[in-house]
Amino acid sequence: MSMSMKKNPQLNSHGELIHLLSIEGLPRAVIHQILDTAGTFLSVNDREVKKVPLLRGKSIFNLFFENSTRTRTTFEIAAKRLSADVINLDIARSSAAKGESLLDTIANLSAMHADMFVVRHSESGAPYLIAQHCAPHVHVINAGDGRHAHPTQGLLDMYTIRHFKKDFSKLTVAIVGDVVHSRVARSDIHALTTLGVAEVRAVGPKTLVPGDLKEMGVRVCHDMKEGIKGADVIIMLRLQNERMSGAMLPSAGEFFKNYGLTPDKLALAQPDCIVMHPGPINRGVEIDSTVADGTQSVILPQVTFGIAVRMAVMSTIAGNSA
Repeated sequence: MSMSMKKNPQLNSHGELIHLLSIEGLPRAVIHQILDTAGTFLSVNDREVKKVPLLRGKSIFNLFFENSTRTRTTFEIAAKRLSADVINLDIARSSAAKGESLLDTIANLSAMHADMFVVRHSESGAPYLIAQHCAPHVHVINAGDGRHAHPTQGLLDMYTIRHFKKDFSKLTVAIVGDVVHSRVARSDIHALTTLGVAEVRAVGPKTLVPGDLKEMGVRVCHDMKEGIKGADVIIMLRLQNERMSGAMLPSAGEFFKNYGLTPDKLALAQPDCIVMHPGPINRGVEIDSTVADGTQSVILPQVTFGIAVRMAVMSTIAGNSA
């Protein structure tokens, strides 16, 4: 039975979030609930004691089958600020090396009384498989799977846009760069279209921006100037060297010339356009340092918001039963 034929595996029978696997299929109200909850957690970051007791006694396992120090660190900080116990498992080197199957690993960890798995995996769909096979009380959060989805990054991007722009309905948002390999782009596109953004544009070379995006209501632009003209928000993507075959990629210098964000190109967007990037930045490849460090960049606030959004996701999910 395919995923699409079943009810949404992320929601219980009351329509409440029990796993966060993808932004695709999340109702607008659920997205807004998470963003509203994140707003209440931002003030925790300003306190002397940065802790709330919402997940005290809960065990959260960070299962990173693929490396990502930044994402793992923000999940760990978020869980600790909710007073949870956090167990970091670098599975890439342990069970995989022993030839242990994914589901055997999950069964063993479930026996250790895990309450939540935060999963990063190079195979698209792995978090769905885990959510189908873990114990009913265990919640699964997708921290990035293959080229498929990165829902918490998508949500923190939406939080950032809402924080600076308030209303989604009138915005033009340009997503620039390597869209085809980017799970962030996919999550952002689903979120932006669900939230009713006026126009979403995908900007980049033909090899890196798939034509089928038009079916998702996205305007595809292969010319950078056309793509960012009049934009309210520009989301620059990292060039995914590790997920790319050489033939698809122009040289870094050529890419920067055509699709790198420079002050000259940024001047084509709205004067109050914000510039975003999921990080880590390749300076001088996707974005000029003067733009990355400039007044229109919100790249560092994104990191701060990321902790609050991940706190919101964990606390929202933990309060709901299957």
